[in-house]
Amino acid sequence: MKKLIKGIKIMLVPNNKQNTLMFQNAGTARWAFNWALGREKENYANSGKFISDNDLRKELTQLKKTDEFCWLNNVSNNVPKQAIKDACGAYQRFFKGQAKFPKFKSRKKSSPKFYQDNIKIQFTATHVKFEGLAKSTKKNKQQLNWVRLAEHDRIPFGKGVKYINPRISHDGLNWFISVGIECPNSTETPLNEGIGIDLGIKDLAICSDNKTYGNINKTKKMRRLEKQKKRLQRQVSRKYEENRDGLKYIKTKNILKLELKIKSIQHKLNGVRDNYIQQTTTEIVKTNRLMYRWKI
Repeated sequence: MKKLIKGIKIMLVPNNKQNTLMFQNAGTARWAFNWALGREKENYANSGKFISDNDLRKELTQLKKTDEFCWLNNVSNNVPKQAIKDACGAYQRFFKGQAKFPKFKSRKKSSPKFYQDNIKIQFTATHVKFEGLAKSTKKNKQQLNWVRLAEHDRIPFGKGVKYINPRISHDGLNWFISVGIECPNSTETPLNEGIGIDLGIKDLAICSDNKTYGNINKTKKMRRLEKQKKRLQRQVSRKYEENRDGLKYIKTKNILKLELKIKSIQHKLNGVRDNYIQQTTTEIVKTNRLMYRWKI
């Protein structure tokens, strides 16, 4: 029987030490990606041959033994190795005509993210255990590996649960973990003739049984948040003009504070929209009016 892959993304609530270590992991992953991509470009210019990710991983292992790159030992071995694999995969997709040429990851523009081993990662109802955040074997230090989840009982855990491609990312405001979980495919047959759903602009959805779901963006709460965001965006624009040096825009601490507030409001907007869509779709599914129902 074929299995479905259910993707789950949950916000993390790390403490200050965990936050610093996670940025360190993300920085190492970014460096490893850029290093692998640079090696591929250099080798292609000289011989035109592709270096496999296995060979690059062996080369990285030798680099870690030198004094210049000994800092790579401060993070889990799987973080830079997976970044190298990602760089090689992106490089190969370009030559197959499946994607554009991969770009080097910028410290300022690229979002921090890194990989965790799908076998060594552990979940409980409230926490997730990362590999390599704490190097010490002492019990009080090992607690650093356990990062609190913002939502409880969302990710299944225990024997028989298989995790696929765990990734940790930062959106400029919060850390998130996304992971795929294998679920059995549904074998249920339709219970009725189904229902028609018309998606629109004025309303989110209108069902054939005359059930209407309104547009969340037209509510008073969403309009107030959008108004706050626009006001802050105008303030940031004025700050940039005031601190302009010729053709160069200088980012001050006040601008950074305003941009952080904008990100916070945008995070609220996205959360309200996603929650409303989830509640709407769940209500439709639970009424048994859809032709096909998936059991996940």
